[in-house]
Order: sequence, then C-alpha cells, then structure tokens
Amino acid sequence: MRAVTLPEVAYGATAVRPDWGDLPAALRDAISSRLGAPVLAAASAGGGFTRAFAAVLTTATGERAFVKAAALTEPIADWYAREAAITAALPAAVPAARPRWTLVAEGHFVLCLEAIPGHVPALPWAPGHLSAALTAWRTSAVALSRPGAELLALGLPRLGDIVRDELSWWSEIAAGRAALPPAPAWVPGRLGELAALERGLPELVTGPGMLHGDLRVDNVLLDGYGGAWLCDWAWPCLGEPWFDTVTLLVTAYASGLDADAALQPWQAPDDGVDGALAAIGGYWLASAARGPSSASPHSRQHQRFSGEQALAWLAERRGWTPSE
Repeated sequence: MRAVTLPEVAYGATAVRPDWGDLPAALRDAISSRLGAPVLAAASAGGGFTRAFAAVLTTATGERAFVKAAALTEPIADWYAREAAITAALPAAVPAARPRWTLVAEGHFVLCLEAIPGHVPALPWAPGHLSAALTAWRTSAVALSRPGAELLALGLPRLGDIVRDELSWWSEIAAGRAALPPAPAWVPGRLGELAALERGLPELVTGPGMLHGDLRVDNVLLDGYGGAWLCDWAWPCLGEPWFDTVTLLVTAYASGLDADAALQPWQAPDDGVDGALAAIGGYWLASAARGPSSASPHSRQHQRFSGEQALAWLAERRGWTPSE
C-alpha cells in the first residue's frame, strides 16, 4: 500500500475568519432582524481559505442558519451573490444547502443558507466517507447532465476555455513566458510532455453537463446519516463531470487509496485524466509560488500539497520515476 501523505494543516482548520462579535453591530442587528430573533451562538466554519465571515448561527428560538457575509468592496461579495443564484436554481436531487435569503446591509452582502449538520471529512479519507462523497457527486452530475434554462441563464463558462486561459501553466513555462515554480525533480525533463497533456485537455473536457468547478475535500460535508453534501457552488462551469471527480480524488490518492479504481466508473479517457492532473498540478504549484496571500495563511500550503499530489498521481499513472 502506498504511503499516506497529509497536508500541514487539516482541511477542517484552514480558515481564518472574523467571529460574530467582530462584525459591525448594525450588521449583526440587521442579520438578527432578518432571522427573526437574537443570535445566541455562532460556530465559525473551520474550513475554507477566504477571510470572510461564515458561521452557523443559532437564534433565541433555536433556529439554525448558515450565514456568510462579506464587504461589498471585496470580490467575495460577488462570489456569495453568485452562489446564492446558483444554489437557488439547482435541481432538487443535488445534495446542497439552498439559500433562504440574501441581504445587503451596512456595506455588506449577506447570504443565508440552510444549516446542514455535518463536518468536513478528515484526511486520510475513510473509504466509506469517500464513497459517500462520490455518490453525492454522481447524483449531482446526473441531475446536472443537462442544466436547465435558469442555470444556463446565469452564464456558465466552458471548462475547455478555463483550461486554456487559466490551467495551462506548463505551456507558459515551456514557452518562456512564466518561471518554473518549485516542483518535483522530474518535472524539467518532462516539461514538453506536461505541456502537450495540457494542450490536449480542452477538447477532452468539452461536454454539456454542469460541474461544481471546485470539488475538493473541504467542499464536502458529511452528515450523521452516512450521506454527503456538496458546498460552495460559486464556480460552476460546463464540461465533462469526470474532471471534478479527478480533482476530488487527488486527496484520495494522498490518502493511500486506489484513486484510479474510484475513478473507473466515470469512464474518463486516460489522456483526459493525465491532462487534468498535469493542468491542476501546474496551476496549484504556480499559485503556491506567488508568495503571501490575502486569503488564509494556509492557502499556499494547500496549493503546494495539492499540486505535489496531483503530479505524484500523474507520474505513477505514466510510469515516470522520481529519479528522472
């Protein structure tokens, strides 16, 4: 069995967020008023990499709600607004929290979602937890295989275009337009092959279905009944659903599990899987090399860990040895 590799910081503890008491008093009053009762308790979301407010609030009546808030001057306010629109239009079969209301008050955008009792899966993945997450994504992918007019009207980008515009770092490096980030020792000798895998990917991921677009372990919640829910629907796009499965399974590979066996039911083309691993590996390593981030201080280690694991899985699949 392959060795388990864990990130420096657990995914359920990566967030650095303001507490309920850190929000402006007038904003707290507006949220409490919209909830219909004073807030008595707030449990901050431990996962994620933004610095915006996100917490399960409990009111004096015992009602629970998951509330996010961001200053209108920050891009994340737009992300929350998009998440509200996307989740409101999701098919009923998709296991995701639905929005209850939105609010603009005191220079902030506020999104209130259903509170799902659950927790982020711990790494290494337990096989049963991974199975639940994959089942949740399979159910979602089937329901989203032909997204409805309401979702399409929101303007869903095509994954192939995203790959060309944002996930082609090896091609940029090979052409001398970007510097090589810290990477496994075998990467310079395989740069041409990595770039070729990227170039072939857009055609392979072209498809009519709607993807989550950011499917990873900390965007999964496990409930108390053996089920999984998918969170943070701010980045959906159109393409082949196996791509999201690959991104989720990077942490399964790091957990020592057979990621290829878990991927097999998705009938992903081999060159597509390898291209996806090359593309996301390059993107994550290039992002990790950018220096301090305005997001969580743990975001760069997440990117470095994810990039290294994606490339390790790719090298294993293609028989590339570390000594090359």
